[in-house]
Amino acid sequence: MRTKLTYLLLLLVCTTSNVIAQNNDKDWENLLDKDLTNWDIFIGVPHTSLDLEGYEKGDGMHGTPIGLNNDPLNVFTTTQENGKTILNVSGEIYGGLSTKKEYGDYHLVFDIKWGTKKFEPRLKDKRDSGVLYHAQEPHGQFWNVWMRAPEMQVQETDCGDFFPLAGVSMDIKATKRSEDGKEFWFYDPNGEMRTFKTGGDGRCRRIDNFENPHGEWSRLELICIKDKAYHIVNGKVVMVLENAKEYDKEGIAKSLTKGKIQFQSEACEVYYKNIKIKSISKLPKNIKKQL
Repeated sequence: MRTKLTYLLLLLVCTTSNVIAQNNDKDWENLLDKDLTNWDIFIGVPHTSLDLEGYEKGDGMHGTPIGLNNDPLNVFTTTQENGKTILNVSGEIYGGLSTKKEYGDYHLVFDIKWGTKKFEPRLKDKRDSGVLYHAQEPHGQFWNVWMRAPEMQVQETDCGDFFPLAGVSMDIKATKRSEDGKEFWFYDPNGEMRTFKTGGDGRCRRIDNFENPHGEWSRLELICIKDKAYHIVNGKVVMVLENAKEYDKEGIAKSLTKGKIQFQSEACEVYYKNIKIKSISKLPKNIKKQL
């Protein structure tokens, strides 16, 4: 009798767990499919090193961008691997893959792995990409390719850094410390609140490097609630940001709480998968307990 009762209890627990898992899965919206139906592509200025006929070339930043949904070198493509869709970003031209919809109050999750190829003008630099959030149109406001937005950096050993692109700011608790013989601002939960704004030294570095080695997948997460954001690398909160703002031509600020999400192509080969999002109104417990 006891054995039968134990079996029934185990069956009930497993069934309940499966139902909870299924319900949790239903909360997530998968943003990535093989045809990129949820996305627009904007391609920037081709570098002079590229063999590309019929387009004006430049240094990759200055000049005439190729424009919206015109991707002659297939910078953004997809492949299938073990039943999953993989986003392949060649990096040959600076570009942005942006959601067609705007999002606010959300939890975004994605996996990232670096490729091997690098291109001008970043042949000697770290492999680089990035995710822009609360991105505001028009395209091309930064380096003739990306939208105005806060950026969660996706760069070798620097995933989770913050950059303010084209007229935005966020407040971050930070302190200066040395790295490679130079002093930089780093996120520090015990530091003083400081505004990091477009222009000057607007970058704030993550608290530490929690990425997996090159060639392995790392899981990155971005949580946005109202005007706050949380950058997360392999389950570790690497930065907390507050008071997201954008500025008009007169320098007048307004709160920034929603917008498009844009993945960058930035002169290197990179892969993304499991890009999914869900609406939230409060922090998940595993994140909250780290703060």
